[in-house]
Amino acid sequence: MPLWQDPATPFPKNYVPCYDPGSLHLLGSGRAHADTPAEVLAKVDAAHAAQLVWARSSFAQRRKLLRIMQRFILDNQHTICAVSARDSGKPMVDAAFGEVMVTLEKINWLCDEGEQWLRPERRSAGTMMFYKHASVQYVPVGVMGAIVPWNYPFHNVFNPLLSNLFAGNALVVKVSEFATWSSEYYGRVIKAALAAAGAPTDLVQIVTGYGEAGHALVTAPKVGKLVFVGSTAVGRKVMAAASAHLKPVVLELGGKDAFIVCDDADLAQVVPIALRGAFQSCGQNCAGAERFFVQRPLYDAFVRQVGAVTEKMRAGWALNPSGVDAGAMCMPQQAAFVKGLVDDAVKQGAVVIAQARIVGDGCGQFCAPCVLAGVTQSMRISQEEVFGPVLCVSAFDSDDEAVRLANGCAFGLGSSVFSRSGVRARRIAGQLQAGMSSINDFATTYMAQSLPFGGVKESGFDRFAGVEGLRGCCIPKAFAQDRWPWLIRTDIPPPLQYPVKAYAFDFVASLIKVSTRSVLPCCACCACCAVCDVHSNGPTAVLRHDVVGPSQGRSRRHRVLPAAGAQTQGGLRARHAYGQWASLGCTVRGWCSLPAKAQRRGRKKLETSKSSYAACPRPPVRR
Repeated sequence: MPLWQDPATPFPKNYVPCYDPGSLHLLGSGRAHADTPAEVLAKVDAAHAAQLVWARSSFAQRRKLLRIMQRFILDNQHTICAVSARDSGKPMVDAAFGEVMVTLEKINWLCDEGEQWLRPERRSAGTMMFYKHASVQYVPVGVMGAIVPWNYPFHNVFNPLLSNLFAGNALVVKVSEFATWSSEYYGRVIKAALAAAGAPTDLVQIVTGYGEAGHALVTAPKVGKLVFVGSTAVGRKVMAAASAHLKPVVLELGGKDAFIVCDDADLAQVVPIALRGAFQSCGQNCAGAERFFVQRPLYDAFVRQVGAVTEKMRAGWALNPSGVDAGAMCMPQQAAFVKGLVDDAVKQGAVVIAQARIVGDGCGQFCAPCVLAGVTQSMRISQEEVFGPVLCVSAFDSDDEAVRLANGCAFGLGSSVFSRSGVRARRIAGQLQAGMSSINDFATTYMAQSLPFGGVKESGFDRFAGVEGLRGCCIPKAFAQDRWPWLIRTDIPPPLQYPVKAYAFDFVASLIKVSTRSVLPCCACCACCAVCDVHSNGPTAVLRHDVVGPSQGRSRRHRVLPAAGAQTQGGLRARHAYGQWASLGCTVRGWCSLPAKAQRRGRKKLETSKSSYAACPRPPVRR
C-alpha cells in the first residue's frame, strides 16, 4: 500500500492528501478535491435554495430525519468508528466515546426537548403595555456556516448539522484538510438520510480544501451566521473576515482546562478520570484536561499512581489487532511541537515521571503519553495549549491558591474540581474563569446536552450546544399585538398628534407617573406623593394618592378624580402590584379606545369614588 511522504512535506494546493496518520498509508485514492472560492459560493447557493423549502417543514418531519440518522449511526457504529480511527488516528474506544455516544445523546435530546425550546415564547408586556400580548418567535437563520477541526471528524460534522436541521436551517460545513477522507463517506450518509426523510438533498453541503475555501464561506453573502471551532489564532482571522460583513460568529477556540484535586478527594475515583481526561484521543481535545493541580497532602500519591498506569500504556496504530491505549497525532507537526514543550519544561526543572511505550513498527505520527511533575506557571507548557498527551501536575496548598493557579492562564474553556465536599467543590468551581465546570467528574457538561458549550477569555465566546446553542441557530424575533383588540387598542391621543399641543409633555409625564407609581412599593412613594394634572383642552383629572396606615396593612390606593370642569371620556382599570386597583379616568380615548359600555362603567366608578375620597387632604398640585 502506498505511503504518504514525510509528514514534514507541505500539502499541495490543488488537492488535499488523504492518509492514515498512524501508518502513513494513503486512504482511497490518496487525494480529495480542494474547493475553489467559486465552488464554495455555488454550494452556499444550493443550500440557500434548499433551506427555503426546509424552513416550512414541521417539527415532526425534522424528528423523523434525526431518527433516521440515529438508526443508521446505531447500526453502523463500528464502521463509523473505524473510519474515524483511520482518518484522525484515535483508537476505537475513543471514537466510540467522542464520535458515536455523544452524537446519539444529542439526537435523543433534540427529539425529546428541542421543540419546546424553539416554540414561540410568551413574555411579559410591562406596565404601560399591559393590554398587549408580547412574545418571541425563533426564526431560522437560513444558511449556517461551520468550520470544524479534525479531532472528531464524524461528530464535528454532525454536531452542528443536527441542531441546524432541527432549527430549520441549511448547513454548509468546511472540514479540516487533515480529516477530509472521512467526510466523503459521511456526506453520502447525510444525503441518503435527507432523501429518506423527504428533505431537500442539497440542505447540507460539505466543503473541502484550505484557507481560501474557508474564507469564501465566511464572506459568502447568503451565510447568515458562522460557527468556528479551532485555534485562537485562526479564530481571530475568521472574526476579522466576518466583521467586514457584520456577520455574527460563534468562536469555540483553544482550551487548557484545569483539573483540581483537593486533599479530601478519593484518589481511587480521581486517578482513572484524570488519565482519561489527559490521554483521551491522545490529548487532542478542545476541552481536554491539561493542567492538574493537586493539593499537597495527595500530591505524591497522585503522581505515583498516574505514573504507574502511564508506564503500562501503549501508543500505536489505532487499528492494531493487539489494541492500543493512545493513537497517532493527526496534524503532521504536532508530535514535534508537544515534544518541544516537554523539553522546555524539563530544562526549567520539571520532571518526566513516566512515559508510555510505542508499539508496532513506529511508522506514524506518534507522541507517547507522559506524566510531567513539578510544572510551574512560568513554563510555556503551563500557558500554551498543548493538544497532546501530557499530564502536567502542580501542587497547591489552599483553595485560594488553586483558584489563582487555575485562573493564571489566557484560556478558560472547561474545568473539573474533585472533593468529598460538594459544597467546597462548587465554591471553588464558582470562582474559576471558565465556561464550564464539572464537579467530581470530567467533561460531563458536554454529555449533558441541554447545557451550553463554550468558554471565556482566549477560549472564545458564545455557545453552540444546549438550549442556548439551539436557539443560537435562530433569530429571536419580537412580536407585540393587542391582547383584547375588541376592547382596547392603541391610538395616538389628540395632545400628541402632529402638530403637538403645548401641554404634550405634561400629558406624557402624567402617564409616566401613573404607570410608575402603580408598581412602586409603598415606602418609595408615601413620602413623595403628588398630584399631577392631565391636560386635554384644559385640566381634566387629578391623581389622588393615599396610603393606608400600618394597622391596615400599608397597602395603597390610587384614584383619579375629575378636576373642576373636566369631562371624563372613559375609565381604564389596571391591576396594582399589591392587589389594589387603580382607576384612571381621563381623556384617554385617543390612547386606549374603549367601547361605550366600558366608558359608562368608568364614569360611574369615578362618581362613586368622589364621595369616598372627598375628606382626604389634597396635596399641592404640581404643574
